[in-house]
Amino acid sequence: MGKSAAVGKKRFAMVKRRHKETLSEAVEKNLADEKMVRLCKFVASTKNFFTSSGCAGRILLIQLPKGESKREASFHRRWHRRISFEEAKKALQEETKGELWMKMEPFILHIGSNTLGKARKILAVMSRAGVKRGGIIVAKEGKFLVELQGTQEMSVPLKQLDKILVQDDYLRWLVEKANSKLQRNYRMLERFEKECRQALK
Repeated sequence: MGKSAAVGKKRFAMVKRRHKETLSEAVEKNLADEKMVRLCKFVASTKNFFTSSGCAGRILLIQLPKGESKREASFHRRWHRRISFEEAKKALQEETKGELWMKMEPFILHIGSNTLGKARKILAVMSRAGVKRGGIIVAKEGKFLVELQGTQEMSVPLKQLDKILVQDDYLRWLVEKANSKLQRNYRMLERFEKECRQALK
């Protein structure tokens, strides 16, 4: 084994151990996304892969005090599950600042590997599962990181200052649409997990 490969192997072992410990701590403190834990634990149990971060998808009410600048954004509500019309309506009636938007964000996951070949294997798994958005975002000796993300998403303004911009019928429709997209997002994540369990043993 060459010096560069030896350094890469050592780096990978250190990075994998650190992320495995971080995952265990997050699960223990109930900070991890429940729908992502099973997949992340499986990946962490493999010899050549690790997960660095992940979210299974969520529905948000987000405040944008200065237009649509993400730097100024703050969460008004976050749900890692389907929501009810009543929940959305109650949150909408609460005091908010600037613009309030409803967003449905898809799953996002980062999986690391020790070689470029293993990273490409993740991309192949992603393709077989039907995940269309993803790629290698870090490529250096001992650490190759793949980011993959679902495509189910939506973003709709609901309120400006104190003025609610949507009527109940439309809000109810938005909630149903967000829930439907979130459910399709979960099914895609399940397909990806199934493919992972077959390919990354």
